[in-house]
Amino acid sequence: MSRILIAEDEVLMLKALEFKLKKDGYEVDMASDGRQAMEKVKANTYDLILTDIMMPFVGGMEILSFIKNDPLKKNTPVLLISAVGLENVVLEGFSLGADDFIYKPFNLNELSVRIKRYIKQNEFN
Repeated sequence: MSRILIAEDEVLMLKALEFKLKKDGYEVDMASDGRQAMEKVKANTYDLILTDIMMPFVGGMEILSFIKNDPLKKNTPVLLISAVGLENVVLEGFSLGADDFIYKPFNLNELSVRIKRYIKQNEFN
Protein backbone atom coordinates (compact mmCIF):
# COMPACT_ATOMS: atom_id res chain seq x y z
CA MET A 1 0.00 0.00 0.00
CA SER A 2 1.38 3.38 -1.01
CA ARG A 3 1.82 6.01 1.67
CA ILE A 4 0.97 9.67 1.08
CA LEU A 5 1.53 12.77 3.18
CA ILE A 6 -1.00 15.58 2.89
CA ALA A 7 0.18 18.94 4.23
CA GLU A 8 -2.77 21.35 4.24
CA ASP A 9 -3.84 23.97 6.77
CA GLU A 10 -7.48 24.25 5.63
CA VAL A 11 -9.31 21.65 7.74
CA LEU A 12 -12.13 20.96 5.27
CA MET A 13 -9.68 20.50 2.39
CA LEU A 14 -7.48 18.25 4.52
CA LYS A 15 -10.43 16.05 5.49
CA ALA A 16 -11.72 15.87 1.90
CA LEU A 17 -8.29 14.84 0.63
CA GLU A 18 -7.90 12.29 3.41
CA PHE A 19 -11.31 10.75 2.68
CA LYS A 20 -10.69 10.52 -1.07
CA LEU A 21 -7.17 9.10 -0.81
CA LYS A 22 -8.11 6.53 1.83
CA LYS A 23 -11.07 5.53 -0.36
CA ASP A 24 -8.57 5.08 -3.21
CA GLY A 25 -6.61 2.65 -1.02
CA TYR A 26 -3.71 4.78 0.16
CA GLU A 27 -2.25 4.98 3.62
CA VAL A 28 -2.55 8.67 4.52
CA ASP A 29 -0.62 10.82 6.98
CA MET A 30 -1.75 14.38 7.56
CA ALA A 31 -0.14 17.60 8.72
CA SER A 32 -2.13 20.77 9.39
CA ASP A 33 0.90 23.07 9.27
CA GLY A 34 4.34 23.14 7.73
CA ARG A 35 6.20 22.32 10.93
CA GLN A 36 4.21 19.09 11.39
CA ALA A 37 4.80 18.27 7.74
CA MET A 38 8.58 18.70 8.09
CA GLU A 39 8.65 16.47 11.16
CA LYS A 40 6.73 13.77 9.30
CA VAL A 41 8.93 14.06 6.20
CA LYS A 42 12.07 13.73 8.32
CA ALA A 43 10.75 10.69 10.22
CA ASN A 44 9.02 8.75 7.44
CA THR A 45 9.24 7.60 3.85
CA TYR A 46 6.40 8.53 1.51
CA ASP A 47 5.44 7.47 -1.99
CA LEU A 48 4.06 10.94 -2.67
CA ILE A 49 3.73 14.26 -0.85
CA LEU A 50 0.90 16.69 -1.49
CA THR A 51 1.58 20.07 0.08
CA ASP A 52 -0.09 23.45 0.13
CA ILE A 53 2.30 26.31 -0.58
CA MET A 54 1.06 28.73 2.05
CA MET A 55 0.92 27.20 5.55
CA PRO A 56 1.75 28.34 9.07
CA PHE A 57 5.36 28.07 10.30
CA VAL A 58 6.92 26.41 7.22
CA GLY A 59 5.68 26.84 3.67
CA GLY A 60 5.32 24.25 0.96
CA MET A 61 8.31 25.60 -0.99
CA GLU A 62 10.56 25.01 2.01
CA ILE A 63 9.21 21.49 2.39
CA LEU A 64 9.77 20.86 -1.31
CA SER A 65 13.31 22.21 -1.14
CA PHE A 66 14.13 20.03 1.87
CA ILE A 67 12.83 16.90 0.12
CA LYS A 68 14.64 17.54 -3.16
CA ASN A 69 17.92 18.26 -1.35
CA ASP A 70 17.80 15.02 0.67
CA PRO A 71 19.54 12.21 -1.27
CA LEU A 72 17.22 9.59 0.26
CA LYS A 73 13.99 11.50 -0.42
CA LYS A 74 14.72 13.46 -3.59
CA ASN A 75 12.87 11.03 -5.88
CA THR A 76 9.63 11.34 -3.90
CA PRO A 77 7.00 12.99 -6.10
CA VAL A 78 5.85 16.31 -4.66
CA LEU A 79 2.63 17.96 -5.82
CA LEU A 80 2.15 21.58 -4.82
CA ILE A 81 -1.35 22.91 -4.29
CA SER A 82 -2.33 26.55 -4.01
CA ALA A 83 -5.10 29.04 -4.50
CA VAL A 84 -2.45 31.44 -5.81
CA GLY A 85 -1.46 30.82 -9.42
CA LEU A 86 1.06 33.58 -9.93
CA GLU A 87 3.54 32.68 -12.65
CA ASN A 88 6.58 33.40 -10.48
CA VAL A 89 5.25 31.06 -7.75
CA VAL A 90 4.59 28.27 -10.22
CA LEU A 91 8.01 28.70 -11.85
CA GLU A 92 9.74 28.71 -8.46
CA GLY A 93 7.99 25.47 -7.53
CA PHE A 94 9.04 23.76 -10.74
CA SER A 95 12.60 25.10 -10.46
CA LEU A 96 12.84 23.60 -6.96
CA GLY A 97 11.76 20.22 -8.34
CA ALA A 98 7.98 20.06 -7.94
CA ASP A 99 6.43 17.31 -10.02
CA ASP A 100 3.13 19.10 -10.48
CA PHE A 101 1.26 22.25 -9.47
CA ILE A 102 -2.45 22.05 -8.78
CA TYR A 103 -4.72 25.08 -8.39
CA LYS A 104 -7.50 25.28 -5.83
CA PRO A 105 -10.29 24.56 -6.21
CA PHE A 106 -9.55 21.29 -7.97
CA ASN A 107 -11.43 18.18 -8.91
CA LEU A 108 -10.70 15.33 -6.48
CA ASN A 109 -11.10 12.69 -9.19
CA GLU A 110 -8.57 14.44 -11.42
CA LEU A 111 -6.17 14.74 -8.50
CA SER A 112 -6.63 11.05 -7.78
CA VAL A 113 -5.63 10.14 -11.35
CA ARG A 114 -2.56 12.39 -11.15
CA ILE A 115 -1.49 10.85 -7.85
CA LYS A 116 -1.89 7.33 -9.20
CA ARG A 117 0.22 8.23 -12.23
CA TYR A 118 3.05 9.75 -10.18
CA ILE A 119 3.16 6.82 -7.76
CA LYS A 120 3.23 4.34 -10.64
CA GLN A 121 6.00 6.29 -12.42
CA ASN A 122 8.04 6.44 -9.22
CA GLU A 123 7.83 2.67 -8.76
CA PHE A 124 10.11 2.30 -11.80
CA ASN A 125 12.72 4.85 -10.64
